[in-house]
Amino acid sequence: MERHIDVELRRLKEELVRMASLAESAIGQSVKALVARDAELAQQVITSDGAINMADVGIDEICLRLLALHQPEARDLRFITMAFKINSDLERMGDLAVNIAEQTLELLNEPLLKPLIDLPRMAELAQAMVRDSLDAFVRQDAELAQQVCLRDDAVDQLNDQIFRELLTYMLQDTKTITRSVGLILIGRHIERIADHATNIAEDVVYLVKGRTIKHHVADLSSE
Repeated sequence: MERHIDVELRRLKEELVRMASLAESAIGQSVKALVARDAELAQQVITSDGAINMADVGIDEICLRLLALHQPEARDLRFITMAFKINSDLERMGDLAVNIAEQTLELLNEPLLKPLIDLPRMAELAQAMVRDSLDAFVRQDAELAQQVCLRDDAVDQLNDQIFRELLTYMLQDTKTITRSVGLILIGRHIERIADHATNIAEDVVYLVKGRTIKHHVADLSSE
C-alpha cells in the first residue's frame, strides 16, 4: 500500500523537474539572446525569472510541509534535505541566466567584438550538466551523477580559454575593454551554472550512496 508521504515525495520530484526545465530554458534563451543580439529575448529571460522564484517558494513549502506533517526518517529525510539544496541551486541558476541577459543588453550598446563560438559551446555543456544532474536525481543514478561531476572540468577549461583570448583583445586595444569584460563576466556566469549542476550531482551521490564526494571529484575517474 502506498504511503501518503510517497505521493507528496513524488510531487516534490515533479516540481523540481519543472523548475529545472524553467532554469535550463532561461539559460538557453539568455545565450541565444547573446548570440543573436536579441534585446527582446534577453528581456523575456529577465521577466521569466518571476516564475522560477515562485517555483522556488513552492518547493520550499512542500519540503517544510513534509517535515512538519510526516516527521520523515532515514532515507525520506535525506531526500527532502537534498531537495532543499537542489532547489536553491536551481534558483541560483535562474539568477545567473538573468545576469547573462542583463549583460547581453549592455553589450548590445556596442558593436560585436568577435564571433561567439566558445561561449555558446560552454553554455551547451552547462545545460547538459543541468539536465543530467536532475535526471540522476529523479532516477537516483549515482553513476550518471558522477559523470556530471567529471564534466565540470571541460567547462572550466573553456572558461579559462575564453578569458585568455579576451585578455589578449584588451591588451591589444583598450577600446575593447568594456566588451571583453562583459563577455568574461558571461563566461563566469556560465561556469557558475555548471558549478551548481555539479553541486546537485554531488548531492545525488550522497543521497544514493550515503557518501560525500565534494572536493574529491578527481578520485571518481579511478573508480
